[in-house]
Amino acid sequence: MTWIEALILGIVQGLTEFLPVSSSGHLVIGKELLGVEVNPDAETTFEVLVHCATVLSTICVFRNEIWRLILGALKFKMNDETQYILKICVSIIPVMLVGFFFKQQVNALFGEGVILVGCMLFITATLLSLTHFVKFRERKDISYLNAFIIGISQAIAVLPGISRSGATISTGLLLGNKKEDVARFSFLMVLAPILGITLLDILGGEFSPQKSGIPVSAMITGFLAAFVSGLFACKVMIAIVKRSKLIYFAVYCAIVGTTALVWQLIV
Repeated sequence: MTWIEALILGIVQGLTEFLPVSSSGHLVIGKELLGVEVNPDAETTFEVLVHCATVLSTICVFRNEIWRLILGALKFKMNDETQYILKICVSIIPVMLVGFFFKQQVNALFGEGVILVGCMLFITATLLSLTHFVKFRERKDISYLNAFIIGISQAIAVLPGISRSGATISTGLLLGNKKEDVARFSFLMVLAPILGITLLDILGGEFSPQKSGIPVSAMITGFLAAFVSGLFACKVMIAIVKRSKLIYFAVYCAIVGTTALVWQLIV
């Protein structure tokens, strides 16, 4: 992987992480179009790196909210902030179980190619379409049960082609949660899992050029590109969710999914 390829893929990751179109799916398609070859044993290393970059951009955008939650939790009372953090902890249980027990299987899925991504994009399109046509009465806040169900959606979204933000936000909306609340919860709930995976990969030496086969220059370039473009996309996504225009992304996912499948059949 060259630094130019890493730059392109980093921008793709940053722009698509917060938009409900599957950043992992677009990375798989991007690698295929660019002809990028990665060590099979470190297939997800670059994905983890650029996901970490977009997580840091999330922290920047929601820094005031995160700081408020931390200060509230440090009061050691069962206040709103403490309960919110507990709900986030509940939401990450499903993806932690997937990470602990199915990590190798998940890594293998990233090597399945564009056909899998194309099929999964149709699932993303379906979820996004449901939020447009199915309406529920809005709840006052996200419950612990809702948090767990949204967490299941996040765990399923480890499949390349199923959008994490699309799946979690769609699930939250279908459960009757307010648009602004579920968007914020969706972005905050991913912080701990990605940072945890990144730390484990750092300790395991997964980011070393020798083990990953990715030059340091490419890693740095991809990280910075994903971070900067992620800052922009995160703010845009919040505005889009407030205006309830997810149906447009459903159409986009369906078109990309169809194109990916047709292209693979032709090639």
